[in-house]
Amino acid sequence: MSNISSMTGYANAKVQTDMGLLSIDMRSVNSRFLDLSFRASEEIRFLEPKFREIISGKIARGKMECRLNLVDSGLSADTALNEEALNKLMALQTQVLKTDPSATALRVADILNYPGIVAAPVPDPEVFAKQVLTGFEQCLAAFNESRQREGAALAQVLLKYCTQIEDLVNTLRPKIPEILQAQKDKLTERLEEALGTTLADGAQITKEEVNERIRQEITLYGIKLDVNEEMERLCTHVKEVRRTLDRGGPVGRKLDFLMQELNREANTLGSKAVSISMTDTSVNLKLVIESMREQIQNLE
Repeated sequence: MSNISSMTGYANAKVQTDMGLLSIDMRSVNSRFLDLSFRASEEIRFLEPKFREIISGKIARGKMECRLNLVDSGLSADTALNEEALNKLMALQTQVLKTDPSATALRVADILNYPGIVAAPVPDPEVFAKQVLTGFEQCLAAFNESRQREGAALAQVLLKYCTQIEDLVNTLRPKIPEILQAQKDKLTERLEEALGTTLADGAQITKEEVNERIRQEITLYGIKLDVNEEMERLCTHVKEVRRTLDRGGPVGRKLDFLMQELNREANTLGSKAVSISMTDTSVNLKLVIESMREQIQNLE
């Protein structure tokens, strides 16, 4: 089993960029198709087409939400004072204080917040985009790892269910000849009684013809009740489930189809049931198959 992924997953990451700290949050739930939605800071929205391209190359199904929030982390290492602007501001303050000695002097915070005093470098758009995309891909890798861990766990659960189906079939199989023989004996008894009454009433039919008619009816009845084909197909479908899980990749749709086939055989087995053990097996098979189907809904 390799690369089997659940459609539910979660990951987050924080990346330092030239424009601030980027927080990335990814989560997904089940969906028949790939459904992507983004909530991103204004400075990042231009990269959404690239985000979609990256995700589409690595994820096949699921309703996925991505949140990218850029927070200004304050002064960077390259931030510097604009000394020329600072000197001009200080000169203006001196003039104001001379004119009005009661005026309040500027605080340091006021000075730093004054336009033009702090010279911050203008980020390179290409460098910024590369930083964001690198962080995005790292978060997506962690996101896929979480999906694969859950997918591997679900695969193990499905394999246990496969074993349960095989056990149910193998438990019923040796009982079938005895069940069929008991039904044939009952049918023979009823036919002999019915045809015996017909002979007693003077019908124009020989004893040999009566026996041949009984043999034909029993043969047809046995064919109708024979469930060996259903049991063989159940085992064949289970083997295909195992092979599909072993191949890995996006297996959800294939497994869902196999569940339909398994359920069809279980229903047919139930419709042919002529004993409690056959009925119980059919019911238990359908319960296991339904449990498998519920788990498969989570697989990509």
